[in-house]
Amino acid sequence: MDSLLVKYVEAEIIPRYALFDKAHQEDHARAVIRRALEMGKGYDIDENMLYAAAAFHDLGLAVDRKTHHLESGRIIRSDERLKEWFTPEQIETIACAAEDHRASATTPPRNIYGALVAEADRMIVPETIIRRTVQFGLDHYPGLDKEGHWERTLQHLHEKYAEGGYLHLLIPGSPNEEPLARLREIIKNTAHLRTVFEQIYSEETAPTAKDR
Repeated sequence: MDSLLVKYVEAEIIPRYALFDKAHQEDHARAVIRRALEMGKGYDIDENMLYAAAAFHDLGLAVDRKTHHLESGRIIRSDERLKEWFTPEQIETIACAAEDHRASATTPPRNIYGALVAEADRMIVPETIIRRTVQFGLDHYPGLDKEGHWERTLQHLHEKYAEGGYLHLLIPGSPNEEPLARLREIIKNTAHLRTVFEQIYSEETAPTAKDR
């Protein structure tokens, strides 16, 4: 890994995630980078390109959530510093990877970098998925009461993660296979899912010391 590229990303790119919602903070960016690089070991890739694509993949959240993947691609193409490490063709590949990472995309990623970043972005840990769904609802739909958040959580989990949902794994032998199966079992058991939701909702809405 190019040390100067890492230094730039650590100093100028990762800190931008601190401004995003709880599900897309710096720890999320670092986890996507780590998982993408780990899965990338089985492929003939440029490690620096994969690193950059993973680091930049959600920066578009600063502009618009619905089109954040496209905005991330725009940010990559306009980043003058990336020209220090990559050719124009490589930058375009990195931008396409960021554009293609979104789970709701109707077409598969255009290159292996996009597939790796998209798969790394999934990070399927059942309780974490449920918690981030609740966190997103609390951040973006503050007018909902608890029952409203429960219904939104239930709807989102079924639409995205349940059997027939729009999320599809992209890498054969993905580490997400087993946890996705466990998450689907939780989703099927509505009573158990409600118990998990109640615990998470209580924790996420508990007053902090600052609020008291």
